Amino acid sequence: MARMPRIIVPGQALHIIQRGNNRQVTFFSDEDYLKYLETLGQLAQQYGCFIHAYVLMCNHIHLLVTPSHADSVPLMMQGIGRTYVRYVNRKYSRSGTLWEGRYKSALIDSERYLLTCSRYIELNPVRAGMVTGPGRYRWSSYRTNALGRADRCVTPHALYRCLGPDIVARSQAYRALFNAEVSEEALELIRENTRQCTIVGDNRFQEKIKNMLERRVMKHRYGGDRKGQQFRKISSVLTP
Repeated sequence: MARMPRIIVPGQALHIIQRGNNRQVTFFSDEDYLKYLETLGQLAQQYGCFIHAYVLMCNHIHLLVTPSHADSVPLMMQGIGRTYVRYVNRKYSRSGTLWEGRYKSALIDSERYLLTCSRYIELNPVRAGMVTGPGRYRWSSYRTNALGRADRCVTPHALYRCLGPDIVARSQAYRALFNAEVSEEALELIRENTRQCTIVGDNRFQEKIKNMLERRVMKHRYGGDRKGQQFRKISSVLTP
């Protein structure tokens, strides 16, 4: 089946995930994390991408980013891929690919899911059992969004700015969001639609984007039909 074109709308947030090839490690030292963040900051600025949240895990990364132009994210991700892979291969005397194929991305309904997606990203190290709290993990945007620490990679989203009149109030309000867990329903919604490169949003938002882009934006779901009685009848005829 032909894959759907990536859904990118300038000014609309995207959740991006990129994994190491065969789930292999992509960061081998603190210096590597720093190099990736340096490259991310430079290329985000160069191509007009605003990073609102991120986490660098040992074998994959998550970004929450708003592009200025339709090609902002592709250009940024291509640039990071070339620069960081070249750096790793040279440093560790290796060759070949580092990341698995195509990065995954999902368009985010910002009004309903942006801050949820931000928490989902920054809580990754906690869910993985690496730390007991998001503030204990160095390689994420949590310390910027929740504690007010400077980070050249991070640009606050308008919804984040609405959390309070100043950085102290916004940080406090953002920390309070972490008192409640991200629901399993929200986790699954973000994971599944990012995996499929579709949309994290309700039917109204999906229809809005569909009309804007004038094309289908969600994949057809065949699983239920394949398990149905009609499918089983056809299969019994075709199977020798």
